[in-house]
Amino acid sequence: MARSPFTLAASVTSALPRVGVVGVGALTEGTGGRYDSAIADLDDGRRVVVRAPADSTAIPELAAEVRALRALTPGVRGLLPFRAPELLGETGLGDARAVVVDFLPGYRVDAAHLPPGRGAATSLGAALAALHALPLSIVRTEGLPVRTPQQVRTDTARLIDRAQATRRLPVALAHRWQRALDTDELWRFESAVVLGGAGAASFLFEDVDGAPQVTGLLEWHGLSVGDPATDLQWLASAPAAADDVYAAYVASSGRAPDSRARERARLYAELEFASWLVHGHETGRADVIDDAAGLLETLASGVADDDLVGDRPLDVDDAIALLDRMPEASAAVVDTSMQTDAYDPEELSLWVSTAADEDAPEPEDTAEIDLGSLNDEVRPSRRGADDVSTSPIAIVGAHGSDEPEAPGGSVSRDAGDTEVRDGHDGDAAAEAERASEAALRRWLAE
Repeated sequence: MARSPFTLAASVTSALPRVGVVGVGALTEGTGGRYDSAIADLDDGRRVVVRAPADSTAIPELAAEVRALRALTPGVRGLLPFRAPELLGETGLGDARAVVVDFLPGYRVDAAHLPPGRGAATSLGAALAALHALPLSIVRTEGLPVRTPQQVRTDTARLIDRAQATRRLPVALAHRWQRALDTDELWRFESAVVLGGAGAASFLFEDVDGAPQVTGLLEWHGLSVGDPATDLQWLASAPAAADDVYAAYVASSGRAPDSRARERARLYAELEFASWLVHGHETGRADVIDDAAGLLETLASGVADDDLVGDRPLDVDDAIALLDRMPEASAAVVDTSMQTDAYDPEELSLWVSTAADEDAPEPEDTAEIDLGSLNDEVRPSRRGADDVSTSPIAIVGAHGSDEPEAPGGSVSRDAGDTEVRDGHDGDAAAEAERASEAALRRWLAE
């Protein structure tokens, strides 16, 4: 027997001490009679909703709703562009519990009546994108269900097996769904915070600047981490607005594009009939089994010439969408300076070829440098065999060749002796020798 609004209102005073109820009325939430609900006005000016399960099957769902609402801390609610009911209190009501939440104003729109274009459709898409963008830790911290893509795939396979076990599942549908299960690409998605299959009627709308906008969301009992496509399966019931909802969802999402989301959503929508069949079989309800079997036969006829999973690669639109979501790669700034003050530019110019020297003929000999005449007390520090920063040869080689080359020709230097080659006079050679020795001394001193 359904509880009267007055019985439910009386439980409000138990759940919320020191408040009085000054008005009460019936509240129809469109939940198929699974809950007894009432709306109550309090003496402090608040309006609240009290709900209690109508039968034992709704008790776990209401308990899950309470856990979900507790997970929605003020910080989490601040991330959402719409309101969620706030849990105000609980109290016992016979063999069940009554839950009191604040009242959210607004109206609902059934999916079949959702109009296309800007307004309700685009607002719904943006609202779903905001929900799916919530941090996963919100769900994990509260201990709510978390499912990976592989677990989602396994659960889907299990449901199909159970439906086949009833022997009332059309063979064509079984093959259709099995092909979807076997398509690996279909199950490559990023898990997100989801409502677990809530539809368009779960959202509340209000007119803002003459257009309907989502201002609230009810039915949080399915809050979990899972496949975002589960919250899009209702699009199959909104043919007029489906494309606009999904386009707004993609445009508002900061997640990587999921080119197979709508195909999985369609699969989940079809599997609702399989769930209904399994429910009837497990509860021994012949009427439910017959109803589900009839729906499945109709579905099989309707999709006979339609492949659920198309063999299409990533198309141009998907590629563009992917590129638009890629962060801009800024070119790394490479500083090619030697990052040392142990050289003089004029001296270094004697060792590194300039653009003006590019046309000069290559030297026939290689410079041989004997360090024996340098001060034996000056030695480079060795930091490691692979540390090229301690080697002047390696540093110069990074800008030119592996070995330093004397400008304009090759100089072979022995201790105390100078030989001039390639037509240079003695003064030029001596000057070059002094400059190079000075440069080497500075490098080695480092």
